[in-house]
Amino acid sequence: MPAIASIRASVLAPLVEQIDRRSGKTDLLLASHGILRSQLDDPYAMIPMARYVAIFEEAALIASEPSLGARLGTLFKPSDIGPIGVLFSISGTIRAGFERLAKYVNTVQSATSSGVFEEDGNLVWSYRLEDARMWPRRQDSEFSVVASCQLVRSCFAKSWKPLEVHFEHLAPRDRSVLERIFRCPLKFGESANRIIVDGRDAARLYRQEDPALSAVLERHVAELVGKAITPDNISERVRALIGIYLGHKPITLPSVAAELRISVRTLQRRLAEEGTSLRDLVRETREAIAATQLEAHVQKARIAEVLGYADSTVLWRAQKGWSRRQD
Repeated sequence: MPAIASIRASVLAPLVEQIDRRSGKTDLLLASHGILRSQLDDPYAMIPMARYVAIFEEAALIASEPSLGARLGTLFKPSDIGPIGVLFSISGTIRAGFERLAKYVNTVQSATSSGVFEEDGNLVWSYRLEDARMWPRRQDSEFSVVASCQLVRSCFAKSWKPLEVHFEHLAPRDRSVLERIFRCPLKFGESANRIIVDGRDAARLYRQEDPALSAVLERHVAELVGKAITPDNISERVRALIGIYLGHKPITLPSVAAELRISVRTLQRRLAEEGTSLRDLVRETREAIAATQLEAHVQKARIAEVLGYADSTVLWRAQKGWSRRQD
């Protein structure tokens, strides 16, 4: 059986602090989701990701603050994610910082797709929880993206702003909080959460790294990676890549094999051994995202664009294929 997606319990501490200030319902909220306050004191204790997401959504309701996740993200510090945050802070470029963040995200939380790629000469950082059943998850998405933006501002340039920011959830009624934070165009209903960084900003050298310090931190984080729950099969690793690139970069056997540093033949063989294929995994990912957006009454033309289809007619044909498989 696949491991349960989990996250370090300590990440709930800022959230609990907010609820403590606003009401006396903190312990009741935690208990209703099977979490004890004492678990938050252990920096290495893990809790199910689904419970974390649900607690975050409910906390926003209790606090009567729809943008709670975004606001908490503005308070984020490199030390909040331990050695990964320190690695980000000593990186010479914004690109290097995001590459490390994507590489080591699973030391903090599992079953998360995070990656970096180039598009039109710019840097794209992508973040998405892999399980589409964890929905709604607006608070986690906005917290994670705002916190990442805050990392750049605290470690590189206070006045920095992205070229564009994408969210997988639909646009909230009031965007003013997000607009004030990012100061750039926002897009909603995307296939993943993303920060688009100007290529020149991404490559600019802000500092010279201390090689000895970087090596020590990388070694420590590598040890944490070894202890973290990581995908033990090739299909889960491929799913993660699909979540990162869908709608923004061609997903082909050669491109996926190159990312995994294996041959196309090996990729095909290992997927076949697990009873699947790249085509099946892309279809499953598209189907899950489309189901969420159709339920939210997103226009089909927009869904087709997000999923990387040529137009809504192609999406319609794909839906018919999905329906036949379920019959």
